[in-house]
Amino acid sequence: MTTLKNLNNNHLSSDKSKAATDALTVLEQALVEIIVNLSPEERRRYGSISEQNKLLVNKVYDFSVNQPELLSPDVDWDEFKKDYESRAFIEAIIARMQKLIDGLGNAKTLHDYDNYHAALDDYSYTGYKARTAAPGYENKLREIKQFFERTKSAKPAENA
Repeated sequence: MTTLKNLNNNHLSSDKSKAATDALTVLEQALVEIIVNLSPEERRRYGSISEQNKLLVNKVYDFSVNQPELLSPDVDWDEFKKDYESRAFIEAIIARMQKLIDGLGNAKTLHDYDNYHAALDDYSYTGYKARTAAPGYENKLREIKQFFERTKSAKPAENA
């Protein structure tokens, strides 16, 4: 079986890598005041609303905009609108970031694949060179070989 090599030859320049890192820093700083860390218990308690409940919120929001005379006086409608707009904004940011995360994850997978198969090629070459007694390769082979050690099966118990 032939192994495909160099599946991802796209690499960012150091300038673009720095620009991406700087952009993330700016994004983190811009969002720091709304980032919240919930404990696992808080996450279970508050959870996330279901799609059906999002439809309810959207319908109530529509009423708040189009027929405000029908609204409950028990609700802080200014806060409701701010929560609604913040949720929509955050949801849009998450969708865009998820697309980036998925694409970056896929790119990383291809780079990992390329690195792993190049490492296997180097290991094979190292074994070849070690068999020819080329200086330094025996030690390199010993160092790398540890990653290919198979676990030894336990010997069956002898009868006493």
